[in-house]
Order: sequence, then C-alpha cells, then structure tokens
Amino acid sequence: VLVSASTASLLGTDGLRDLGEHRLKDLSAPERIFQLGEHDFPALKSLYRTNLPVPATPFLGRESELAEVLSLLSREDTRLLTLTGPGGTGKTRLALQAAAEASDAFPDGVFWVPLAPLRDPTLVLETMAQAVGSQNGLAEHIADKEMLCLFDNFEQVVEAGAELADLLAACPNLDVLVTSRERLRVRGEQTYPVPPLAENDGKALFIARARAVDPSFVESDAVSELCVRLEELPLALELAAARTALFSPEQLLERLSQRLDLLKGERDADPRQQTLRATIEWSYDLLSEEEQRLFARLSVFAGGCSFEAAEQVAAADPDTLQSLLDKSLLRKRESELGPRYWMLETIREYAAERLGISGQAGDLHRRHAEHLLALAQRLAPHLPVTREWLDEVEAEHDNVRAALDRLGAVGETQLAQLLAEAIWRFWKLRGHQAESQRRFDALLAADDRPTSARAHALNAAAGMAVENNDYLTGRHYAEEALAIHEERGDAWGTARSFYMLGYAAIESGDFETAMPLFEKTVELLTDLGYEHFAGMATFNLAWACEELGEVARAKELTEQNLVRARSIGSPALEATALVELAAQARDEGLIGEALSLTANILRIHVDLGDVPHQLDTFSRFAFIHAKAGHSDLAAQLLAASLALHEELGLNVPLYQQGRNEEIVSLLHEQLGESTYADASELGRALTLDEAIALALGEAD
Repeated sequence: VLVSASTASLLGTDGLRDLGEHRLKDLSAPERIFQLGEHDFPALKSLYRTNLPVPATPFLGRESELAEVLSLLSREDTRLLTLTGPGGTGKTRLALQAAAEASDAFPDGVFWVPLAPLRDPTLVLETMAQAVGSQNGLAEHIADKEMLCLFDNFEQVVEAGAELADLLAACPNLDVLVTSRERLRVRGEQTYPVPPLAENDGKALFIARARAVDPSFVESDAVSELCVRLEELPLALELAAARTALFSPEQLLERLSQRLDLLKGERDADPRQQTLRATIEWSYDLLSEEEQRLFARLSVFAGGCSFEAAEQVAAADPDTLQSLLDKSLLRKRESELGPRYWMLETIREYAAERLGISGQAGDLHRRHAEHLLALAQRLAPHLPVTREWLDEVEAEHDNVRAALDRLGAVGETQLAQLLAEAIWRFWKLRGHQAESQRRFDALLAADDRPTSARAHALNAAAGMAVENNDYLTGRHYAEEALAIHEERGDAWGTARSFYMLGYAAIESGDFETAMPLFEKTVELLTDLGYEHFAGMATFNLAWACEELGEVARAKELTEQNLVRARSIGSPALEATALVELAAQARDEGLIGEALSLTANILRIHVDLGDVPHQLDTFSRFAFIHAKAGHSDLAAQLLAASLALHEELGLNVPLYQQGRNEEIVSLLHEQLGESTYADASELGRALTLDEAIALALGEAD
C-alpha cells in the first residue's frame, strides 16, 4: 500500500518506508511517497524526465479526444502530430494531458517547449535544445533516444516547421506533439482538429470554475444555454465563470448574448474565434478603468513578469493585479525566484491591441526595455558573474528577446546595443552563442555611430567571437572599440578593449602578441581598482609567460592571483589560479595534489553553473590521470568532455585541443586502439552530471 506524505504524517513513521519523491501521471507536482508494509513494492513509474508544467486545475472531460490523441501518438507512422484550432479551444491542456499519459512510451523523457513568447523562427530549435538539456547539436544529443517533445503555440513561428521535419528525419525515435492555430504543412504531419467541449463537459467545466469563485454557486437552466452560446470553448467558459460572483447565469447569458449578436455579421471569420473575441471584449468592458489600463500594459511582458516588474513597468498595485487574476485574465505560476504573472497568448494579443489603441505602446515598450537593462546592470561588467544573476536573467530572457526585437523595429538601436552588451555574459555561459552573435551582428550593422553604446557592444561582440573561435573578427571588433573608447576618454572601456585584444591573441596561440596586451590591461585595471577583472588579465598574463618560458614569473603571478581571489571573494578568479597550481603539481609528479586542486576547480564551476569550464576541467582531469597511468579513467573523462562539447554546440578552444591531442597520444600507447575505443565509448555515454560524479568520485 502506498500513502502520500500528508497521510504518513497522520499515521506516524513506524512501519513506513520512504520511497522518495515521485511525479506521477496526473501531472501533479513531485510528492514524497511512503510504502506501508515490509514487502518490496514494484518500482514506481515517475515522470522525473520531464519539464511538463503542473496545471493549476484538474483535467475535466475530453475523454474521447484524449483517447484519440493517444491512439494517434502510439501509431508508428505518426511522428509529428499537430493539434489545431482557434485560440481558447483547450489545445494546450489536452496536449499536456496526452503527453503525460503517453510518458511510459518515452523512457528518455517528455519535454514541453513553450513558443508563445517567440516571433523568430530561428529560435525554435534553440528553445527546444534548452528544454531537453542541449544548447545546440540537437540531432547528436537526441540521436536514437525515445523522446517526446510538445511544442506549444507554434502558429507564429510556422516557418520553423521545415527544420523540425529535418530533425525528425535525423532522430528515428523522436516524436513531436504540436499545438497551433494552423498546421505546419511539412512532410509526415498528422493533424487533429480540437473540437469544442462536449455539452456535458462544457457544463461541468463552467460549474467547476464557478464554484471555485463562489462555493455556493447553484446550477440553473441558464448554464446549459450559456455554454451553448459560448460554443463550449474552454477559455470563453472560464472567463464567463469568473464573473459568477457578480452575475447570475441568467444575467451572464443576457449580457453576453448582446455582445455575441454584434459579431454575427462578420461571416468571413471563424465563428469560434468570433465567440472567443466577444467574450474577451466583454470581460474587458467589465473592468474598471484602472484594471483596463493595467491589463493593456501587462501585454508588454512576453515571458511573464514578477510583481516588482509589473509594478515598475506597468504601475501595477497588488489589488488591481489580484483582480485580474480573479477574473482569469491573468495567470500566476510559482518559480524558484518567486511568483510570476502571465497571460494566455490569446488574451495577451487582445491586451496588446488595447495598448496600441491607448497610444502608450511606445512609452511602455521603452520602459520595459529600460527595466530589463537596469536588471542586467545590477551586476557591474567588471565584477564576476554570480549564479543568482544568471538565474534572474534566465527568467527574463523571453522579455529581453521581445525588447530587442521591438527596439530594432523602431530604430532604438543605442538602447538595444546597451541591453545586448549588459547580458552577453549570460548568453555566453548559458549556451546562447549562436543567437548572441546574430543579434550583435545585426545591431552593430544597424547603427555604426561611434557612440559609447556601440563601443561597449563591440567589446562584448569581440568576446563572443573569440568564444566561437573567430579570432580575426574578435580582434577587429576590439580594435574598433578601443579607438572609440580612447577618443571618448573611457578608461574602463579602453581597459576592456585591451583585454579583448589580448584574449583574441592568446586564444589563437599568439602568446608573444598577448603578453604586452595583458600587461597593459593589468596596469589599467589596477589603476581603476577593478580587482576581479585585473585578476583575470593576470591569469592570462601568467599563461603567456609560462608558454614563453618565463616559468618563475608565471608562478609568482599565479600565487599573487590566488591571494587576490580569496581576499575579494571571487570563486571564478580563484579557479583560474588553481588551474595553474594544479598544472604545476601535475608536471612535478604530485598526482594527489593535482587531483585535489582540480576537484576544487570543478566544484567552483559547478556552483557557478559554468558549463564550458566544467568540460575543460574534465580534460584537465584526463591529463592528470593519463600522466599517472589511470588510463581507462582518463579515456572516459576525455571522451565525455569531447562528446559534451559536441552535444552542447560548444567550440573546443585551441589550447584545449592541444592538450587533448597529447592525452590521446599517451592513451594510445598505454591502452592500444581497441581498449581505448571501449573506454571512450563509456565516456561518450555519460551525461554531464554523471561525468561530474565520475571525476569528483575518483579525485576524492
């Protein structure tokens, strides 16, 4: 017998076995489950390998439609199933339930890919990659995994359908479920038009929502007629039910019927869409002026918002925000950073129309962008990145995208350049390199005035180009930035331009050019008092010194940097110093010390969420183990590093390529081709978390 945590608390813990947290097939949040009795219970089937959102309300009705969708999904010839229908027909809720019910058939995961905030078709597969745990290289990541992906709100990015079809062709066990107002029109697509609710289902939904508003709600004959007039559309029923605290079903029927009759002359439109629009308009007209203003203003948020953001951008107050929630015009979901408020896309589109009519759209869009800029600039560019900052920007990424698109469309390129520069380190560390480079290229091409905003954007674009191993472009961007900053007398911008010039040189292996550039950078940053960034420049200077034979100076600089890192509390800078100390210990044959130092490095990068440097550290571990003769382990860690670079779409830097070649040479001598291939195969199969555990487990 299984019991929930709440039941277990009543029974007491004696005789109960804790089976851990499980997310079961009713789409509930994970819950701790206990077993009553001593016998082993069969393994629980949990939906852990999923990011499906937890619906706020139970799934009502739709039994036949759910069975039909599940039947289509189970067919071998159905790889791409699109649920079509106007907004408000319940496509998303049906798709979520079907995805959850079908989870047993997809042992490698069921993933939700929300597309409502997107307008750029090139971001569809990038968004999918984020959902399934890969930044790029989707086909390599999915390969032959048995996986289901649910793309929600595909209608505004249907141009991406061809790329999705190509991905399906490359991944034989991937299935895709789509919700869209129109079909994708690609090969292999099976469509399923989602009908309105059956009469009894619509009535049950209305009553359930009405009783959530007013527990004393009493059904009357008018409810059935009201559901018919609303064409059994779930969203229309929900909006009407939200008003039952104010109106009886008879009053609702009378008031809504008047609005619906006004639209009957528009014969060219889908009748269901007319019904839904009329219901939304009716709900809007019932709002107070203050509620109407906030409703329209909140449409600027493409990815939802916190209360603080709503307050600062849209002048929200708690009572008005709560009123919109109560009327089902706004939704709320919990996140690790606190509650977020959002609109269904159908409602947000109408709210955006109202904002446009108000004449305030331009002001609100700029205020929205300025709010995001202020959020990003909470972390000064010369300070180390924190995980908290990365998570905050991650939560607002869809809003940033929308803001950059709007700013570009209206020629606000200076503000757009500032915003892109402010978040570029998020793009770098969270795997958005391709999107970042596209945006920087477009923004810099759109406005070439030699302004401070352009110069800072050039420095960021230079860093991103180097990350992509495009050293020549990185150097050109940094040279232009340097000229502008020197002309304007910007000491910080000048120092960062020198840093980026040195970065482009050292990453390309040109240590002689890099050394004086980093010497200059250290001097400028030390004068400014920017200790963390001065330390990063010192790390690169020490690297150049070591490569050019100045080993004693390199060691001295590294020891100074370690003291600096710990005095200012910069884990990222401490990791760079430990890298050099670990390499010195390795070369001196102090294997235990080298492994211990490298384990500390990896822990720092894991805590920061810095994936590129985690993969570099796997390679460093592999080098130490190869030197020590731990050949199988070295082969596994190197293979994991290389496979994860490919899977995540990350370039392997030149310096790491050279190290990896040396490791491979050592391992071929130690293991031979066949044994090396077997160990590498094991390494390539490791997930990121498994590789971390392997590296740290052996190090400890």
